[in-house]
Amino acid sequence: MSGLTQIIRNFFIRLEALLYQFFGLIKNIFSQVFGFLARIFGFSKAGYFLETNDATSIKSSQSKQVTEPEPKTPPEPSITTRRRPDPKMDYFRKMAEEVNKAS
Repeated sequence: MSGLTQIIRNFFIRLEALLYQFFGLIKNIFSQVFGFLARIFGFSKAGYFLETNDATSIKSSQSKQVTEPEPKTPPEPSITTRRRPDPKMDYFRKMAEEVNKAS
């Protein structure tokens, strides 16, 4: 029976490797096609998605305004109230101390 299980395992390993190679080939074909189309339509240029320098220089020259910096104030520490201890936790702590003493 172990010979049959070994044959089945080897079959699935080889099937997995075949599918891996097949889908890798398909992925490679699609990446080459889409890469070619991207180069044709100019999507591969580095500055394609950025605005031109003319548009940014016009906006930046109009929107520049001189503002005085606000004086920085140190943040105030927040005061938090501590919770009251839970009486159930005291019970468990005492039980843990008793276990530690017993061992």
